Amino acid sequence: MFNGIYNGRRVLLTGHTGFKGSWLAFWLRELGATICGVSLPMHRPNHYELLTPAPAARSATADIRDPAALQRIFAEFQPDIVFHLAAQALVRPGYHDPVETFSTNIMGTVNVLEAVRSTPGVKAVVAVSSDKCYEPVESGRGCRETDAMGGYDPYSASKGCAELVIASYRRSFFDAAGAGQRRTLIASARAGNVIGGGDWATDRLVPDLMKAASQNRTATIRNPEAIRPWQHVLEPLAGYLTLGAQLYQNRTVLSSSWNFGPMNNGEITVAEMAEALSEVWPAIAFRIAPPPDAPHETQLLKLDCAKAEEQLQWHTVWDTRTAIRRTAQWYKEYYRNGRINTAADLSAYIAAAEKDGLSWIK
Repeated sequence: MFNGIYNGRRVLLTGHTGFKGSWLAFWLRELGATICGVSLPMHRPNHYELLTPAPAARSATADIRDPAALQRIFAEFQPDIVFHLAAQALVRPGYHDPVETFSTNIMGTVNVLEAVRSTPGVKAVVAVSSDKCYEPVESGRGCRETDAMGGYDPYSASKGCAELVIASYRRSFFDAAGAGQRRTLIASARAGNVIGGGDWATDRLVPDLMKAASQNRTATIRNPEAIRPWQHVLEPLAGYLTLGAQLYQNRTVLSSSWNFGPMNNGEITVAEMAEALSEVWPAIAFRIAPPPDAPHETQLLKLDCAKAEEQLQWHTVWDTRTAIRRTAQWYKEYYRNGRINTAADLSAYIAAAEKDGLSWIK
């Protein structure tokens, strides 16, 4: 897969014990990569901790806001490829602690890119952002990579700022066309709302529903009419891996920003998502009770992924209903039987992608 690029490569992954990071670490290990993960101490339960043996050859506990720690880790590991996923990744905590959100998502990204500058062997960097980095589009069309950065709340604004940082570093220090510049190719990846097994973040729809079901409780939904671009976690990861592999092969034209979101009307409301999950696991119960003092959250998020589809030959493999079914089944098996379906989900996803003839299978 991915032309064998990751086999034997040294890959540094920030945020490797987070939800998306742990799935990416697992996939990279399956591809034969030697992984160095960088993250804060783990909260439990934790998907990464359930993956045995641990995907990363080395796990470093460090805060990306600590530039000296990052410089030391990069110098010791000497990565070929970097995936930057570490972040304060939630909207509502951004209201509670905006300083931490801005410092982590903006200066943390600066520190990672500074560590890349100090490591000559790095050939490719994929810095993961969010669909919330965009100034909201009122027309209802999907946001395009050329749209303005923005963000109403601290989290969204911090992601818009991080995108500006990435673009600035790319032009200032890593522009392959510039005289005397480093040939390190950097891209940013903006994904929609991801679902899948092993997410235990607080104040998120799927983890809240699954946790409540495991305890025979009724979960509360605060924003039932919000529409999100839901997709299984493996979908954007396939995009990140495709992008990283092609950057490593020196495809300079790909050193830019990319959207990875669901195709074919994958955007559904929060209430519809909860209903669909409960069809797979009837123990899921919820009530709708929007709090009167809830902070602002964008009602409609939608991505235009034509660029990735046309230039990377990337598109989603599982439709929204399949993603929902796989997600609910993962948690159901975990809470009832202690079974981890991560490997089975990845195998099924790869088989479906192969059947679709996707280019990254080669």
